[in-house]
Amino acid sequence: MPERFYVETLGCPKNQVDSDKLTGSLLAAGLEPAATLGEADLVVVNTCAFIEDARVESVEAILDAARARRDGARLVVTGCLAARSGEALADALPEVDAVIDVGVPVQLSGTRWRPRGERFIPIDFLNLQRPASGAPWAYVKVAEGCDRRCGFCAIPQFRGPQRSRAEDAILAEIEDLGCREIVLVAQDLASYGRDLGHPDALVRLVEAVAQRVWRVRLLYLYPSSLDGRLIDTIVATGVPYFDLSLQHVARPLLRRMRRFGSAPGFLALVERIRARAPGAALRSSFILGYPGETEADHDELLEFLRAAELDWVGFFTYSEEEGTYAQTLTDKVPAALAAERLRECTELQDGITARRRRSLVGTVVDVLVDEAGVGRSYREAPEIDGVIHLPTECEPGAVQRVRIEAAVGPDLEGSLVGPNCPVAGGRPAPAGAWR
Repeated sequence: MPERFYVETLGCPKNQVDSDKLTGSLLAAGLEPAATLGEADLVVVNTCAFIEDARVESVEAILDAARARRDGARLVVTGCLAARSGEALADALPEVDAVIDVGVPVQLSGTRWRPRGERFIPIDFLNLQRPASGAPWAYVKVAEGCDRRCGFCAIPQFRGPQRSRAEDAILAEIEDLGCREIVLVAQDLASYGRDLGHPDALVRLVEAVAQRVWRVRLLYLYPSSLDGRLIDTIVATGVPYFDLSLQHVARPLLRRMRRFGSAPGFLALVERIRARAPGAALRSSFILGYPGETEADHDELLEFLRAAELDWVGFFTYSEEEGTYAQTLTDKVPAALAAERLRECTELQDGITARRRRSLVGTVVDVLVDEAGVGRSYREAPEIDGVIHLPTECEPGAVQRVRIEAAVGPDLEGSLVGPNCPVAGGRPAPAGAWR
């Protein structure tokens, strides 16, 4: 009987792509997926290490997997925590059979595991085989690593500098996935291709992907790299969704973050996007309690949120990361004060998001059905935004024309306007689309 494997994934969409590719490699090696962790011969935990809470969650997941695995099953840890603290992790957790540094050993099955402590030879996740998607949408990672040195982020330390994939490899992966929606991701997506000497590579890639799938969406756009040509390209795909990595808006604090921008500049960018696409959906994220953040900085952020009226926002309190520039800064913000600032921002933004969602009642939108009774328009990215609740007879993978009947917080309720749409947005569903 073939060996069975189970992969547990923590963290961001980029980690999910890595797990998908790891799964593809295991399938190609002749292993079969297990329905539960307890049935697997090989258990892989793909960890996150972005902030302290993520590291704690990763260690807890590893220990839970060690307790839940069956006798004789091997436990392997990979991902960002393995890359960042692999040797210490291996020493601290004897329950783990192998810790792999952001890759996998050449052999994944049988008895040819290398002993823990020996340096593993990783296989680049970017080039691993990937199975067809089990959903009508999928993340596609177009680059690994990051060339920026934001004051709060340790990712370049263990993921390395940016390494962009070749366009033909990305397009081949998309063809194999057979999805209606592709979500392009990278640590710094707007810089895709610059390490290869192609500053306009992302524009070309988005245009090429839009010819192959019904919907292409971009996540993680550094604002200074979002020029007019890229804005126009995104709008032309029919998915005017902009995920802007702002982090804060107070100019002095942004400089302490080793980032550029200001509230006026960001508002001008929002206005420029909406001038090109009045119905554009905008998302961002912000850090509260970064060292040196003053009440004036916080008030400026609150005023920006009121003025910008973004559709979706994520707020996070600052987490001190070893080896980062921010770790050297004085003027630490007390955790209780940072939490209070996060609460204020969240309450304000929840009201803005709810109001913007209510404004959609009565409109008609094209919706991709993700699963029975649940779908999304271009305004909702998978897994992080609200959803549209639909009649349960809608077939997953179908595109339905829907009238928005009500808004409940971040979610919408819709009714069908007509039959399943074979053509939506002026473009047919891609050949080999997910069904």
